[in-house]
Amino acid sequence: MMKSIFMENEGGHIVRRVYPAHVTARLKEIAGLDDSVVVGKNDLCQQQELTRQADYIFATWGMPALTAEEIREYLPNLKAVFYAAGSVQGFARPFLENGVRVFSAWAANGVPVAEFTTSQILLANKGYFQACRLQSAGQLDQARRHAGQFPGSFGCSVGLIGVGMIGSMVARKLQDYRLHVMAYDPFLPAEKAQSLGIELCSLERLFSECQTISNHLANNPQTVGMLNYRLFSRMKNNAVFINTGRGAQVVEEDLVRALREQPDRTAVLDVTMPEPPQPGHPFYEMPNVFLTPHIAGSTGDEVHRMAEYMLACCESVLATGQAEYEVDLAMLETMA
Repeated sequence: MMKSIFMENEGGHIVRRVYPAHVTARLKEIAGLDDSVVVGKNDLCQQQELTRQADYIFATWGMPALTAEEIREYLPNLKAVFYAAGSVQGFARPFLENGVRVFSAWAANGVPVAEFTTSQILLANKGYFQACRLQSAGQLDQARRHAGQFPGSFGCSVGLIGVGMIGSMVARKLQDYRLHVMAYDPFLPAEKAQSLGIELCSLERLFSECQTISNHLANNPQTVGMLNYRLFSRMKNNAVFINTGRGAQVVEEDLVRALREQPDRTAVLDVTMPEPPQPGHPFYEMPNVFLTPHIAGSTGDEVHRMAEYMLACCESVLATGQAEYEVDLAMLETMA
């Protein structure tokens, strides 16, 4: 008889929040999910009777990072991990190297990120962020002058850094607007760029020409510190940099320098490194920096979409042996 378990290192409150009752009930029916226990890394020894029988793991944020040896010892029957969240970089490799399949709801988690980013791009094109702060402070003339420097979204040049899953979603949403969308992505085929209405270009040109720039780079060692002063210093005086990707890709002192040199430039940051910034960080004092608490991804009831994607994957695997959103070792080299 098939057996499945929930896994999470945070005591179970996250997985129970992400997997709604109707999804859990269906997983109990089709995959033998035992939802009475949520297994963390420290529970492996005492839960061996349960884990050694498990065919499938259902997880989300807080998924334990296990070693190859722990997987072989405690999860010898495991066939797949269904991860109702985005990036699997923190745990997937040892599972894949042990022949365990991994499925991720990165596409589901990408939907609210793309929605959030698209809305910020459209606001940025009108000078919304600094104009709002100035207007709210009663600096009415300054607010009007600031907003008057912006082109709006008719014919505006917007730059996307990285056109993976989320970058592609953003590009598709931007097709509804009269924009000139440019992008840097050395892995994007020219045919796909054309279908998305994107002009491929260098990072240098993107930072020099675009009114609004949005980061969607994959989170891997090759992209750490990739966005630096050489690029930020090329931004137009009133350009806006949006980061809903990862904070590690930005050399923050370089961004601070570029923003101080041209105070009409703006940074809208949903991610930093670390998160949140350390007390005393210049970001907290700069009037042209706008911080949000990593809310671009799934929040509130949006998290249920991720569980539903993993339920659909499980149903497909059981019916056909295949499913969308499977991750392999090669994908780990380029995905977020």
